[in-house]
Amino acid sequence: MNARWILALAVLSGASLLAKAPAPAAETHTSDLGFSYSLPADWQVMEAPPTLPQVKQQQSDAASSETEKKGIQCVQIAFTARHGSPGSVIVVVQLPEACFGQPITDKDLPGFANGAMQNIRQTLVLSDPVYGSYTLGAHDLQIERVTGVVIGHPQAHYTVEITCGVLKKGAVCWMAMAADHADLAAFEHGKVALDGEPPVDLVPASAFAQKPAPTPPSH
Repeated sequence: MNARWILALAVLSGASLLAKAPAPAAETHTSDLGFSYSLPADWQVMEAPPTLPQVKQQQSDAASSETEKKGIQCVQIAFTARHGSPGSVIVVVQLPEACFGQPITDKDLPGFANGAMQNIRQTLVLSDPVYGSYTLGAHDLQIERVTGVVIGHPQAHYTVEITCGVLKKGAVCWMAMAADHADLAAFEHGKVALDGEPPVDLVPASAFAQKPAPTPPSH
């Protein structure tokens, strides 16, 4: 499955929220896909931008297969939140398997983050990518982090981090465009519960740990 379009919607929404005024305070968001995610109360919940239907239509028109078009129709922005000035943004995107009509597996996860990073280049100049993988309970997640500079505004620096996993009812990705270390930490330490498992930090400290190289066989 080509998942490039899945987070394109999140990227475009996240970028558009950087300059928007806040709405009610964020606490815990619960999704019928089978997960919950919590942020500190000083993060502000945002509504999806009114341009989202047009973005979905543009993505659908550019799709190269019926599978991609179906995915665009089914993808949902589950949650968005904003904090601080300059603003940091967190976007959570989900793809329900019941709507998509075919199984989603861990093999599909690299396409989520890779596609998002390609689309976010419309807003940021990206560099220094770092990749990782980790496990939360029974779920494997894949993560990517890059440094981003806003095009036309070289003084505006962000850390972009995306982590994705597959649940029993579909796939979900969490994305942060963090303006500082504190906001990135809030994203990573947000409590997430997956498929009824106990809440844990979304991103553990070991997520980007380098695995040791295999020991050569002795002769």
